[in-house]
Amino acid sequence: MTPPDRYEPYDEPSQPLMRVDGYRESQLRTPSRPLYKRPATLTEITGPLNLAKKLKVGMNDLSRIKQGAPRAMGQLIWVTGRLLDEDAMPVRGSVLEVWQANAAGRYVHKADSGNPAPQDPNFFGSGRCVTDREGRYAFLSVKPGAYPVPNHPTRWWRPPHIHFSILGEGFMSRLVTQMYFPGEPLNGIDLLLKAVPDEKGRERLVARWTPMMQLERADVVGFEHDIVVRGHRATPMGF
Repeated sequence: MTPPDRYEPYDEPSQPLMRVDGYRESQLRTPSRPLYKRPATLTEITGPLNLAKKLKVGMNDLSRIKQGAPRAMGQLIWVTGRLLDEDAMPVRGSVLEVWQANAAGRYVHKADSGNPAPQDPNFFGSGRCVTDREGRYAFLSVKPGAYPVPNHPTRWWRPPHIHFSILGEGFMSRLVTQMYFPGEPLNGIDLLLKAVPDEKGRERLVARWTPMMQLERADVVGFEHDIVVRGHRATPMGF
């Protein structure tokens, strides 16, 4: 069967504004002139393929730096969900990369060296997994903490969130987004979440609680977060 070459477009209001008032980085990283659309060549369309074989996947325990090492500080969380297309069909064999701050709200990155929050020697903060035949992914981590956005006169705080990078057949097919946690008071004032004009679009960025009876272990808090890569119900992009 020949794969489709046209897909249902997403609703523009469900995608975030590229230039966000009060968020300086969005002003610096977003082009001020219209983009020039360059035709993609065969190399860009077709390669590299089979990313799950080329990238180290299976790194789905972010709660420790390596197997057998002590756990990182913080509430253990189990995050699972499905990667779907616009017809609610599973997207199989897709590589998902995740990264986040530690329980105190600090990233393991030199760009966050000025953050006064404590480091956690048992926390690395990133991982990579691949979706199964049902489009399902899962990883174990600790709940990230909130943190103040540096060098911003509005002195706003980012709520707890996890970054996702979803790769398709090749590196040119990629969605970068964020997952927020339900019930967080900072969600309502986060400039990046509010940058999505459509309320339903913002709701698609917030995970759902997993009932405790559905979890296989009692020491974790569970969250479900489905990601849709195409169509009018597509998950909004992130920064």
